[in-house]
Amino acid sequence: MFHPQSEWLEILKPNFKLLPLKERLLCGLGALLGLSLSSLISLWILGDINAWYIAPMGASSVLLFAVPASPLAQPWNMVIGNTIAGIIGVTCALYIPNLTEAFSVAVALSIILMMSTDSLHPPSGAVAITAVLGGEAVSELGYLFIFYPVLLNSLLLLLVAMMFNRLTGKQYPHKAQLNLRSQDPTPTQKVTIQPQDIHHVLEHQTELLDISEYDLQKIILEAQYQANARMQDENVQEWRCEDIMTHDVITLQQDDDIQLALDKFKQVNLMSLPVVNAEQQLVGTLALYEVVEWFKHATDVRMSWQHQVKHIMNRKVVTVKPHQSIADLVPYFVERSFNYIPVVEQQQLVGIISRADMIAAMNQRLIWLRSKTTES
Repeated sequence: MFHPQSEWLEILKPNFKLLPLKERLLCGLGALLGLSLSSLISLWILGDINAWYIAPMGASSVLLFAVPASPLAQPWNMVIGNTIAGIIGVTCALYIPNLTEAFSVAVALSIILMMSTDSLHPPSGAVAITAVLGGEAVSELGYLFIFYPVLLNSLLLLLVAMMFNRLTGKQYPHKAQLNLRSQDPTPTQKVTIQPQDIHHVLEHQTELLDISEYDLQKIILEAQYQANARMQDENVQEWRCEDIMTHDVITLQQDDDIQLALDKFKQVNLMSLPVVNAEQQLVGTLALYEVVEWFKHATDVRMSWQHQVKHIMNRKVVTVKPHQSIADLVPYFVERSFNYIPVVEQQQLVGIISRADMIAAMNQRLIWLRSKTTES
């Protein structure tokens, strides 16, 4: 049986994912610890707790512990947003006698300046109001109110949030970049929805979105339309090396010490890296196993002079050009098990194509072929 009232309730409810009970309890525990510890540390440092300031910190704790991935919950937003609101709130309290006018103007100006500095933090609105309505206690502090309790409590709560979220397996502060090895898009992004496609859609949004699951699905769907139009122009059948290569290449310098090279291998977790000279010209490649072999003979007096990358690197390197078809690369990845192939133009290393890039491109080629078969 259809119930009209239930439909209205669904319209009014937000489209947020309901977390499991364990996660909800952890969010509450985080807020409990954050507020308790920051208040107790304030008491220990300064000898008192301003109870009227719990409201803004309580609002911040909702963001920091319940939705730490939100753009509004990031450290920049909390520290800068609260500082801006504190300055404006104190100024309005000092120069606007009417309290209603003072806190209204304070919140309005805080919103404008926070949005202008990309530091929007909703609890900062409460900071601005607290600065106006805090009474004699805030008046006596004046602009010191910005340092205590605003900045002190903000930093303390932020520190607890960082530690608690890390301990519970959540990434905070939130990293926006998906590809941790390079500034380039991930292999999948290169052949489907790229960051610029999502940016194109966001440019046409007139609202500031604190992303929910529904908002994200809508943006991705519209970005897919944009990506499809781009792919039709590029023609998937004629992809060239420059279309899928990574521009931000991790390299070794030929004069690097081998110990330094080993540290870089550990850092990036790769089995082989290209080697360049001071002019960024490709001069060889170095595999991790070659470094391991060198360490096996490091005590040999005859090998003591060989301590730089150029002494043990492989100088015979298979390369491709940017305008070359990716079809030319298939034999190297399939028959010779290459992990990557450098892309060179006028002796300069301009990019690199990995096996993952090729797999993503071939997968997209299969999707394209299926769509053409369906259309026919």
